[in-house]
Amino acid sequence: MTAPNFTRTVLGVPRIGPRRELKRAIEGYWKGSVSRADLETTAAGLRRDEWARLAAAGLDSVPTNTFSYYDQILDTAELLGALPPRVAGIEDRLDRCFAAARGTAEVTPLEMTKWFDTNYHYLVPEIGPDTVFSLHSEKVLDDLDEALAQGVPARPVVVGPITFLALSKAVDGAGDPLARIDELLPLYRDLFARLATAGAQWVQLDEPVLVSEAGLALADTAAKVYGELASAVERPSIAVATYFGSPGPSLAALAGTGVEAIAVDLVTDPAVVELVAGTPALAGKLLLAGVVDGRNVWRTDLEAALATLGTLSGSAAALAVSTSCSLLHVPYTVAAETAPEPAGAEGVRAWLSFAEEKIGEVVVLSRALTEGRPVVAAEFAESAAVRAAREADARLNDGAVRDRLAALRAAGTGRAAAAERAVAQRDRLGLPLLPTTTIGSYPQTGAIRVARADLRAGRIDEAEYVRRMQAEIADVVKLQEDLGIDVLVHGEPERNDMVQYFAERLEGFLATDNGWVQSYGTRCVRPPILYGDVRRAEPMTVSWIAYAQTLTERPVKGMLTGPVTILAWSFVRDDQPLADSADQVALAIRDETVDLERAGVKIIQVDEPALRELLPLRAADRPAYLDWATGSFRLSTSGVVDDTQIHTHLCYSEFGDVIGAIADLDADVTSIEAARSRMEILDDLNEAGFANQVGPGVYDIHSPRVPAQDEVEASLRAALEAVPAERLWVNPDCGLKTRGTEETVASLRNLVAAAKAVRATL
Repeated sequence: MTAPNFTRTVLGVPRIGPRRELKRAIEGYWKGSVSRADLETTAAGLRRDEWARLAAAGLDSVPTNTFSYYDQILDTAELLGALPPRVAGIEDRLDRCFAAARGTAEVTPLEMTKWFDTNYHYLVPEIGPDTVFSLHSEKVLDDLDEALAQGVPARPVVVGPITFLALSKAVDGAGDPLARIDELLPLYRDLFARLATAGAQWVQLDEPVLVSEAGLALADTAAKVYGELASAVERPSIAVATYFGSPGPSLAALAGTGVEAIAVDLVTDPAVVELVAGTPALAGKLLLAGVVDGRNVWRTDLEAALATLGTLSGSAAALAVSTSCSLLHVPYTVAAETAPEPAGAEGVRAWLSFAEEKIGEVVVLSRALTEGRPVVAAEFAESAAVRAAREADARLNDGAVRDRLAALRAAGTGRAAAAERAVAQRDRLGLPLLPTTTIGSYPQTGAIRVARADLRAGRIDEAEYVRRMQAEIADVVKLQEDLGIDVLVHGEPERNDMVQYFAERLEGFLATDNGWVQSYGTRCVRPPILYGDVRRAEPMTVSWIAYAQTLTERPVKGMLTGPVTILAWSFVRDDQPLADSADQVALAIRDETVDLERAGVKIIQVDEPALRELLPLRAADRPAYLDWATGSFRLSTSGVVDDTQIHTHLCYSEFGDVIGAIADLDADVTSIEAARSRMEILDDLNEAGFANQVGPGVYDIHSPRVPAQDEVEASLRAALEAVPAERLWVNPDCGLKTRGTEETVASLRNLVAAAKAVRATL
């Protein structure tokens, strides 16, 4: 039986807790300081509170099963019996999932990579020839039961079978996971029957892979899969959610099946409006119109959104106003930002809309559509006034910055050829074969966090804070010298986050106090907000790096974040091309590299871990992106002389699509995640003609396990099969900020010992 239509909803919600309650409970559980019962109580409270807020706000369909202790793809692997066999011996369900996500002393974790072009990370399921799918629906049904008992109009959300398999990885000689999709369909049909019996009227299946380049070839698969799933006799009504771009040919394919509703993202690609209007088969469907941006933080232009809804009103049987994607990607509420705005950023918060505010915008638009615009005239008037004020703000157009950038672009940004630079740097640095280093950050100790809190609260002054941070730097420098590391870092104790730190020191950015967003597992970040033209008022890192260099004869790397990553991990302007914003940030970073060099710093690392992350989902859009992204990086590093060595770092992405761009960055040394992917990246780099120095990560820092020396040696020997020793560096996969001191020291000791052992054989 077809369920009644709904008129207003969102595709998903944040789940870490408004004050990161879930993060603290899970990490306490891992440490043994929080009981399993207390963890589950915290989780249940967060779910109930969120459902209550959504229902009270006026949504007439509320997503459930969006909660996760770690990751929704990991949850789907558990749902379908596809956790890796190596965790099968762990009896407890939750501990089994945590082992797959984080690893243990005996178990290696699943690979982790970015969720499409977002900064959220998911765990990559492994599908082997012996994988036997089976349904384990307890979590989905428990969530549904809780919500229905609360009187909430619940709509369970499950990752769809196409996306799940498309994002999975074949292991142990298995074929393409998508070839096994017929094995999943009976499980989804069984799940539907259980949901219908439990009282679900709707189920949402997320299929974002349909908007990607791979999705262009999956329209027939979508038609077959959803034709079969919709034919199930006992099931809720089905809503298939596409987001992050245009579903392309899959829209007509889905519309031609018996599913009752389709969700489309009307923000990311405006051409989707025409696609919807030109798909006659939608006439019998409920269209979930994603006119409120689920990924960025600007207030919705209500007039424009209502006009879009009006354009589409005849294209489907009914419209439900929705967000473009899950609100997982934005903070909870602007109302949590209670501190005064910093000097220069006054009034910017009025331009913002986080999850709670976006839910309100969905409701306002739905009421305008169903009850008439006059009933929400005040909300529309406020929206128009805020938009006009923002458009007229002088901070969005700094003539001096724009003129200087134009002059630099015209002059060119090239350095000498890489081979020439390598000779000059080798003479200046005098490093051994297989030089050892770390990526930048060291563990953020309790003392560091206390000092930062004391400074914010006014319990200590700036001078005392600097003294404490210098003491931390001195400890880290001594530790690295004692361990025998060749190229040191200062450990970054003064930095709260590799992007936020710079945003707080650059004009044109606004940092939040409570704008937390989940990045992976319990890792949360506060993406800064780029609202205007960017200017560096003064050096941002020089005093810290210069101090560290006074403590040692070994080179200390200057540590900076690159322009692409600063943009990728910020909420960016929606009023100018991203390329223009990138070059403005690059100009500020360029000035910082010049000042570091003047201070005597011989090696400067400009990290770009998000290079792959911003890659457009469609191949046709990628060349233009890669052109400006690599150009911005080269602009940021173009001000130094040839014997100053430029490093960059990339991590936790599928790099195949940007291999050529990694070479185009033209960094002297590129450190890159390689441990979980078992050095596969090196062959790809070689095939792309990459000839500069490279540091493939020899152990995975996102797992708490300490790698044995022989394990690191094996990784190094594997790397030497692809890269000559003269070009090979030895380093972990990523920064060590999130690791404990004891495990960090043990891991680095083994890393240095392994490097020395292999070096002795060369």
